[in-house]
Amino acid sequence: MKVLLRRDVKGTGRRGDIVTVTSGHARNYLIPNGLAVEATDGAVAQADTVKRSRDVREAADRDSARLIAAVFAATPLVVNAKAGATGKLFGSVTASDIVTAVEQQFHVVIERKHVDIATPIRDVGSHQVSVGLYGDVRGTLTVEVYAT
Repeated sequence: MKVLLRRDVKGTGRRGDIVTVTSGHARNYLIPNGLAVEATDGAVAQADTVKRSRDVREAADRDSARLIAAVFAATPLVVNAKAGATGKLFGSVTASDIVTAVEQQFHVVIERKHVDIATPIRDVGSHQVSVGLYGDVRGTLTVEVYAT
């Protein structure tokens, strides 16, 4: 049975996709829970519209993420942390600290779980951090740690 998905369904498809599923799965789960409707001619036309708008939105989001990655590569992120006389930090610079600094300096909101710190930042100086911005777009951020 062909159905039009109204929401993303894990293992089946994304919103706006027309998929072929067993009739029992469609009648007993997808349609009663509002996850899908039967694929009629009108529903197919609606699916095309939803797919086009989704593709345009995703392309715009991917382009803006690439621009942000270019800004991250060009401008270092400055983080102030308490440190001893030898340059060792009292603690370390965490992903939460980087998220806060990025929001303050670049006015860009990123999620803490998308910040990838290869080795813990425990010294004053320059460090490289990878940040996931959108899907497959990643930016490399140079973090300059200064002692306060």
